[in-house]
Amino acid sequence: MAKQEIKKVKTDSGIPVKRIFSSKDIKSDSGEEDAGKFPYTRGLYPKMYRERLWTMRQYSGFGSAEETNNRFRFLLEHGQTGLSLAFDLPTQTGRDSDNPYSQGEVGRTGVAISSIDNMMTCFQNIPLERVSTSMTINSTASTLLALYIAVAESQGVSSSILRGTTQNDILKEYIARNTYIYPPRQSMRIIGDMIQYCSKHVPQWYPISISGYHMREAGSNAIQELAFTFANAIEYINTCVSRGLNVDEFAPRLSFFFCCTMEFFEEVAKFRAARRIYARIMKERFGAKSDKSTHLRFHVQTSGESLTAQQVDNNIVRVTLEALSAVLGGSQSLHTNSRDEALALPTEESVKVALRTQQIIANETGVTKTVDPLSGSYYLEYLTSEIEDGVEKYLKKIEKIGGALAAIESGFFQEEIRRNAYQLKKEIDYGDRVIVGVNKFQDQNDVEPKLNTIDPEIEIRQVNKLKEFKKHRDQIRVNSELSKLQTFAEKENENLMPHIISAIKGHVTLGEISDIFVEIFGKYEPKFSF
Repeated sequence: MAKQEIKKVKTDSGIPVKRIFSSKDIKSDSGEEDAGKFPYTRGLYPKMYRERLWTMRQYSGFGSAEETNNRFRFLLEHGQTGLSLAFDLPTQTGRDSDNPYSQGEVGRTGVAISSIDNMMTCFQNIPLERVSTSMTINSTASTLLALYIAVAESQGVSSSILRGTTQNDILKEYIARNTYIYPPRQSMRIIGDMIQYCSKHVPQWYPISISGYHMREAGSNAIQELAFTFANAIEYINTCVSRGLNVDEFAPRLSFFFCCTMEFFEEVAKFRAARRIYARIMKERFGAKSDKSTHLRFHVQTSGESLTAQQVDNNIVRVTLEALSAVLGGSQSLHTNSRDEALALPTEESVKVALRTQQIIANETGVTKTVDPLSGSYYLEYLTSEIEDGVEKYLKKIEKIGGALAAIESGFFQEEIRRNAYQLKKEIDYGDRVIVGVNKFQDQNDVEPKLNTIDPEIEIRQVNKLKEFKKHRDQIRVNSELSKLQTFAEKENENLMPHIISAIKGHVTLGEISDIFVEIFGKYEPKFSF
């Protein structure tokens, strides 16, 4: 017992944890302000979930557009309230399905989308005026949004009423995820074009979801996740302001995406601190006048990295606890991972259990009856303030480096994440961090569940359909659209979104658009690799 007390106890982010906390450990005003009041520590809205539950948005998309359409309709029929679309690796990296480098990857990690034909199939019989769609796409986000707008118009739905999000956070790709195509500064131009275009023509769309999730999954801690995400946000906001946009024109349509891991109280505190930090950044640094500009709207996904291939049913418990901390932290939107995702894309049964997890939390636990129910806990308020202080220190350090772009180019973010990831791995290897079923409580008779498999024929059919699509289109119009796109891409002050939409309607493919941009902007070759 004495040995345990001598050992220093810390959270995952290294915040010291005392045996017991009291009022002496918290700031005098912690947890005192009302929900819906600046700086929104206790929640963005006065009634929070008493008035409206979070959006239950299960991440989906695999194989062909036909299969994805079937999964979407299945989820909507079972009570899901928003669609979330995953794309395969070729789509993410700007390659058509018939590109030789796409072989073996078509439809594997998400749905293959190369053409307007694919996108039409994906959303067939889904009323886009009534659903909200989130698309996890970055380098080719402008093309996917253009495809979505074109499909909506074919349904008779104006872009002015479309609701949803494109992730479109390219900076975190250079830091942690690596599905970049063009160099950072040229990519920032396209993102600026999207934000500017959406503010005028797709006003209910969130053109960017600034993401800490992938940096957390790569090995950052909670403090680093917030600090690096907000540093990237500052870079995006500066880009828009430098174009002459008033912050209150576009800030209300900025959204965020965070991870939720197993350190329960630290995660709840992280979300509370995040709202507080962001509200002050927007008001004090950027002079936002509108309350909506200071609102941190965020989606949360439970941690894929925390899932284990061993004893997969344990993952249901992990996901439940992570989802609960996201709800107690005041998330606006939530995805719960499926139990088998450490092994394969989830089965329909696993996805249903993941969705039911959210529904049980919402309807059976009572946690939605009052706003910010953990507020006032000495430990929680202490963690909230400690996280805020840690994030502020990082932001000052990044500012000295020259901002997020400079920090990426110097490898600062990458090295900080690498160091923390190494420390986590050591703790697991030495048994200092227990992962049930992995380094303790193993089960020699563990049985692998029935897994979802991708039929190799899907790739063959997709490639054949794309070849037919290209064969029967008006090649003169295609060449004309590509020529115009190249001309406009060479003009630095030209917004590319209208021209990408025009190209899509002219049956130009995603890969062809990407190739034009590579020709003009070049291809990014990292100096630092994670």
